[in-house]
Amino acid sequence: MARMAAFIVLLIPGLMAAAGIKLMRDTLFGVLISPIPWIWLQFVLGVALFLAGFSFFAGFLLHRDRKKGKVSERWQK
Repeated sequence: MARMAAFIVLLIPGLMAAAGIKLMRDTLFGVLISPIPWIWLQFVLGVALFLAGFSFFAGFLLHRDRKKGKVSERWQK
């Protein structure tokens, strides 16, 4: 059950990062998604979603590796 919960916790930020990449890609090709009024806002939202999802995923992995003692001395608290 704990593995399933960890999978769901990592799935949500992964989907956020994927949506951010899709928004940025659509902006580069000039496709405007309907609820967003401006193309530059779509790109900014895409970057924000990507960075939020990626940073959560990276922080989760860093926290897990710190607990197991698998990080270098530079990243220890």
